[in-house]
Amino acid sequence: MNSPTTDAEKPPRQSFAALRHPGARMYLVGSALAMMADNIEHVITYWVIFQKFQSPALAGFAVISHWLPFLLFSFLSGALADRYDPRRIVQFGMGLFMIASLCWGYLIYTDTLEMWHAGVLLIVHGFAGVFWGPASQMLIHDIVGGAQLQSGVRLLATSRKLGILLGPAIGGGMMLLFGPALGLLVNVLIYLPLTLWLWKAPYGKHANGEKSPRRALRGFADILPTIRSVAGNSTIFSMILLVGAASLFIGSAHQAQMPEFTRDLGYGQSGLYYSVLLAANAAGAVIAGIVLESGNLLEAKPRTAIILVLIWCFAIAGFAISTSYPLSLALLFISGFMNLAYSSMAQTLVQLNAPTEIRGRVIGLYNMAFLGMMTFSGLSIGVGGSFIGIHWSLGLSACALSLATVGLMAYVSARQRAASA
Repeated sequence: MNSPTTDAEKPPRQSFAALRHPGARMYLVGSALAMMADNIEHVITYWVIFQKFQSPALAGFAVISHWLPFLLFSFLSGALADRYDPRRIVQFGMGLFMIASLCWGYLIYTDTLEMWHAGVLLIVHGFAGVFWGPASQMLIHDIVGGAQLQSGVRLLATSRKLGILLGPAIGGGMMLLFGPALGLLVNVLIYLPLTLWLWKAPYGKHANGEKSPRRALRGFADILPTIRSVAGNSTIFSMILLVGAASLFIGSAHQAQMPEFTRDLGYGQSGLYYSVLLAANAAGAVIAGIVLESGNLLEAKPRTAIILVLIWCFAIAGFAISTSYPLSLALLFISGFMNLAYSSMAQTLVQLNAPTEIRGRVIGLYNMAFLGMMTFSGLSIGVGGSFIGIHWSLGLSACALSLATVGLMAYVSARQRAASA
């Protein structure tokens, strides 16, 4: 299970290699549009929630409802992708996104939105992301193959980050141009390109007439057997631990605290400076995808992924103690760059080493760690920040992650020495 890919099996190194595969361009564009629509819905609905209910509790529930489904159900979603056609599972996720946008638009237009409606629709939106995740990652594997998987994963991550970067700006523009209700109804159309293309896309085992192994779906009971199946593979095990620790200690919780960081930097009176800080992180990730792909840089290796997380820790810690707006902007850009670099590399290593028959389950396990553990980073940074200040809570979280990462580096080195002995 630990056997590395031989040099003979390695493809020639090419820039933007995944884009040379038929269908990859449409899939990546459709994914970027879907992620943009996801974030447009966030921008409009969060604004409506704030204006209508003025409820910090509901705002907090919005964050929890976004990440908790990934923790609880990513594994089940991966198991479904193992058993059924991943194209249809992605389409089901897109359908949930569209239903949520339609319902939001109707309730806002008729002025009948109540707090319980908002709670239910936030949960539906969270589940849409869960169904989209593992199946979409399996599809990029099917489209580009294992030889160019790192390029495919990196470009898929870049396309999604591009959607995250553009979503807030376009969502704000749509809200001003159409109003919240009509803006959300128009947003439904942005999900359609990916949804319709997948209908006849000739990718995946089902499209090629291959039959998936008819493993019983045992839900949560399958988690421990899957962990045991991959525990002997130091690459998979270490990468899942790495992204889980990164999400547990830091995740994206500092972005929710960005208004306070902006105020402490002396620019709290302007929403523009706040928006630029938020955009810097996403811009760093987009530039990372372009730069790394254009030079086909950073071959996927566990030690490299761990080093990238350490650099990410230093950038986050520097941001936590920075008193300069330009320096903070630069550090957030670097953190976005490193975040995409390490996360796409870790995901590539997990997918390449996962046994084919349980690949969806392994990806689901990875998503549980990477996305699900973000549920708790808000506690360490947000709740902890209410006691000691967000600068201290974020800085200490970055230090704790760096220590955990150094320990993981020692574990990987020891396993590699044992394997070569």
